[in-house]
Amino acid sequence: MSGEPFRRLTAIGVPLLRDNVDTDAIIPSREMKSVSKRGLADGLFAGWRYTEVGGRDPDPAFVLNWPGFAEGRILVSGANFGCGSSREHAAWALAEYGFRAIVAPSFNPIFRGNCIRNGIVPVELDGAAVTALGRYLEEGAGDRQVTVDLEQEQVSSAAGTWKFGLERESREMLLEGLDAIDLTLRARDQIADFRERDRALRGWAYL
Repeated sequence: MSGEPFRRLTAIGVPLLRDNVDTDAIIPSREMKSVSKRGLADGLFAGWRYTEVGGRDPDPAFVLNWPGFAEGRILVSGANFGCGSSREHAAWALAEYGFRAIVAPSFNPIFRGNCIRNGIVPVELDGAAVTALGRYLEEGAGDRQVTVDLEQEQVSSAAGTWKFGLERESREMLLEGLDAIDLTLRARDQIADFRERDRALRGWAYL
């Protein structure tokens, strides 16, 4: 398998209640110094997370630098999350930092696909639910724990419980820790059967 299976996660939820968080905000282009999936976590949200461009002094106004949120693994954000470019580095940076789920009203389709291929669950809830959850986390009245249960397709916390949906193939990939190639190889017997039938019909194509 290509990744860590995701079934149920209870972790600190991080409220970033901004709409249209684009991929350059998630990982600025200046932070992408290689094509590797590694070494990107420090650049995650660098334009907001640090006081100076290119620096590493934490900005106390940014949520990941607030007490109690540095170990967050579930991000709660606004509509159209991951808009902008198609760079997969955005999903890589989130995953390397430790995020395994993002809760938002909507996602850019390309970014959403990149999340699924990198083991991050894109949870879509309506705007009112996301706001309620985010405000609860911001207020810090509770333990800030959020549970994302992919098997039950449910998000829960002290602020409430909400159902979400995910298409069958994406859900299977995340539950089993598969990438698109792994998913295809699970049908290797059917593929072999097709090739044998096709070879009998179109032998010229296999010369």
